Amino acid sequence: MAASEGLLDDVQISFWIPTVALTAALAIKLPSIVRMWRDPLLRAVGGLLLFACAVFVFAAPSTIAWTNRVTGVPNISAPWVYSLITALCASWLLLIIAWRNGLTNRSAATRRATRWVVSVYAGVVVALWVLFALADAPEERLRDLDTYYATTPFMREQILLYLLAHTVACTITARLIWNWIRTDGLDAWLRWGLRFLGVGYATNLLFDASKLTAVVARWTGHDLDWLSTYLAPSAACVSASLVAVGFILPHTGQYLHEHWRIRRRHRQLRTLSVLMRSVSAAREPFTLRGTAELRLIRRETFIRDALLQVSRHLDEDLRARAYEAAIGLGSGPARAEALAAAVMLLDAVDTRRRAPEADAGASPSGPDTAYLLREIQAVSRALRHPDDIEAVRARATAPAESAST
Repeated sequence: MAASEGLLDDVQISFWIPTVALTAALAIKLPSIVRMWRDPLLRAVGGLLLFACAVFVFAAPSTIAWTNRVTGVPNISAPWVYSLITALCASWLLLIIAWRNGLTNRSAATRRATRWVVSVYAGVVVALWVLFALADAPEERLRDLDTYYATTPFMREQILLYLLAHTVACTITARLIWNWIRTDGLDAWLRWGLRFLGVGYATNLLFDASKLTAVVARWTGHDLDWLSTYLAPSAACVSASLVAVGFILPHTGQYLHEHWRIRRRHRQLRTLSVLMRSVSAAREPFTLRGTAELRLIRRETFIRDALLQVSRHLDEDLRARAYEAAIGLGSGPARAEALAAAVMLLDAVDTRRRAPEADAGASPSGPDTAYLLREIQAVSRALRHPDDIEAVRARATAPAESAST
């Protein structure tokens, strides 16, 4: 008996794990929800996460005891928690409706589906409270109310009603999410998020199966209470955690991927930035607390300004010869373009270093630098391979040197 109590305590402690995960998901989504409140999809996500958090807060045995004590009504937590679960079910279906139709498709059918879900599940909530008012459930049960009152008139119907409403909503949601996962063109992070959501809602069916089996067993005179008391809460906790990950993963994954991409771009431009320092009197601005986006913008701006200073020294004929040389050495067209531009740029920098006074009387404009300004990332990557650049440069300048001799 002591071992069973210890196991039960462990299970109930886990109620707060999905609560934390769901709260984190809500906190991540909240700024977008507030900023774009008119978006039905975001409203549905916000409602879902809010009701999911409330379910696990009020379903914890300690909270159940507190609610019963504050109201002075034994087991009043039952219809309250069942109502929250029912509202959560409705939010699942509303989310699916918003996902399938989006912002622009607010057709009559969509509005009818929304009204149908709201009216049906609101009716279920009302019925739950009516059945509780008609029932006789004087003995407080914190963990096993579903099976303890499974054969009590009106409590029996109340328990069955919320479980059926939950099962229907969970089945529809899981099926539609798994259908959506197979859709082409989904972002990889979104697809993984949907996988977690699909597994989470499928796991919820284990909660329903455990509860219904234990209740039916009571009706037939058998005792399978452990399914309802132990297995079902564990399944619900696992399901809620997976659902929370499903909502967090696309948002967090996309943010981290974009942040990594910006930092990687900033790091790759360092080679070109160092080269440009030798031709520019200014230096790249640096701010210790600047964001990654700001540092990237400042580095790109510095490079573009410096490129304009050497533009009059750019030799387009050399770039054309270097491109042919790179192709002859086996480079593909894109890499050949980058190597040729790097050769031309290094030649322009060397020219400016050798005769800086020539800039004073030179034309303020030079060859078109649109390609360099557009492809600074590729040029910077090419500059990281000096051996390849030297081979292309040698091959591109060899004919000219031979002709001059």
